[in-house]
Amino acid sequence: MDDILLSINNLRTSFRIDGQYYAAVDGVSIDIMHNEVFAIVGESGCGKSALSLSITKLHNMNYTRIEGEVNFNGQNLLDLNESKLNKVRGKDISVIFQDPLTALNPVIRVGPQIEESLTYHTNMNKKEKRDRAIKLLSEVGMVNPELTYASFPHELSGGMRQRATIAVSLACSPKLIIADEPTTALDVTIQAQILDLLRKLQKETQSSIILITHDLGVVAEMADRVAVMYAGQIVELASANDLFKNPQHPYTRSLLASIPNVGEDLHRLNAIKGIVPTLMYMPREGCRFSHRTPWIDGSMHEENPDYHEVRPNHFVFCTCYKDFYFENEGGA
Repeated sequence: MDDILLSINNLRTSFRIDGQYYAAVDGVSIDIMHNEVFAIVGESGCGKSALSLSITKLHNMNYTRIEGEVNFNGQNLLDLNESKLNKVRGKDISVIFQDPLTALNPVIRVGPQIEESLTYHTNMNKKEKRDRAIKLLSEVGMVNPELTYASFPHELSGGMRQRATIAVSLACSPKLIIADEPTTALDVTIQAQILDLLRKLQKETQSSIILITHDLGVVAEMADRVAVMYAGQIVELASANDLFKNPQHPYTRSLLASIPNVGEDLHRLNAIKGIVPTLMYMPREGCRFSHRTPWIDGSMHEENPDYHEVRPNHFVFCTCYKDFYFENEGGA
């Protein structure tokens, strides 16, 4: 399809632990469309960041095995060597990391860090690169872009550092931006400003964004489509509007039920039993969420789970969604 910007097919990312490889991303297939914000949501440890960093092989490949296909511009990125991948990284696909203090080099001023990808990917002269960097700093909301250009990262506030990392990611006008928890380290007011900025820039540049987050409020505000990820698998995929109005998978429903609602008078919130299993002890057969819903009969789960299209373009993994109920509701 001409509308598809990035196509991920049967992606499996495994990490070596004590000589054995364990899949943190296990058979994921998704398409990212042109000019959309695609959110991947789930608890910590579900494989969201492992998935996002696999797209351009940003893992330490000495301990990582990535299989499957990541098709972009007619080529499988996983087949490219480091030299060819570097021509894609920062130019066509860029990343906004969750901690700007570690994403920025502490001993290099902000301006030269923005100019680095321009030096690598363009033929701009020194003045053109400086002008471009200052223009980007202005576009991301820096009040005094010239001063920021000459500043070291430690001289900036948290929000300013995140704006600087966004400027770095936008330097070469990428087609795809991977935003990995871009507001995690920021206070609520600055989070809102950064989200507004990302939404504004995405509309202006018409680039696509893969938004990695555990915050469903961010998803509701930003995303066009949402993939809910659990234990290395996509368990539900739908438009943001449909997902919030008609959540289907027990994990999605449990996540939404755990959010405080101002309009409800609840004495206690719903909590999801247990935790996401670690890589070494993650179940590899059946429904991986079943151990966190022990009150549900095992017959509700598929032995070999598959995707079911419950509505147009709304997919759910495993049949357990059909008769799921919360423990405090009693039997269905």
